[in-house]
Amino acid sequence: MIVIMAGGRSRRMGVEKPVIRVGGKPMLLRVYGQAKVVDDVVVALSRNTPRTKELCLREGIPSVETPGRGYVEDIQWLLREFGPFISVSADLPFIKASDFQIIEKAFDGRTSLTGVLSLEKIPQDLNPTVYRGYAIVGLNAVGTEGERLFELSNPLLALNVNTPEELKLAEKIARLVEK
Repeated sequence: MIVIMAGGRSRRMGVEKPVIRVGGKPMLLRVYGQAKVVDDVVVALSRNTPRTKELCLREGIPSVETPGRGYVEDIQWLLREFGPFISVSADLPFIKASDFQIIEKAFDGRTSLTGVLSLEKIPQDLNPTVYRGYAIVGLNAVGTEGERLFELSNPLLALNVNTPEELKLAEKIARLVEK
């Protein structure tokens, strides 16, 4: 199962990120369209995301409402509800079905996988979160027994749209790669 994390407060953007359009399409629909090719998908919402909930209802996308106390708490709640799963942030507009397939194939259902990119693969305009010499991306596998880093290859996974500047960059990229 793939869970799209779409219940955050989006403080830096000031509006619910999953409904923001990149290349003319809400980011949630971009992520969902790629995920549903690979596995069953559910969108994790919270009281913080009423517009995202409306979008899911309108589009017939399965969703579940989490407690919405924070990312870690919601992940733990989802793990109790569904067991091990693949998680993805709703703000990764350039994720591909192949990215889901790669992490799903590597996931043993027990050990969590934290998706990372080699820093050499990161486009210059981005300032990713760096951990142990890698850029952390919003694609992970959530298990019950420990954790390890899992290197991915799609450099556009480094673009989480968290700020207006990153949204502008995503729009430029969309125009370039989706002609």
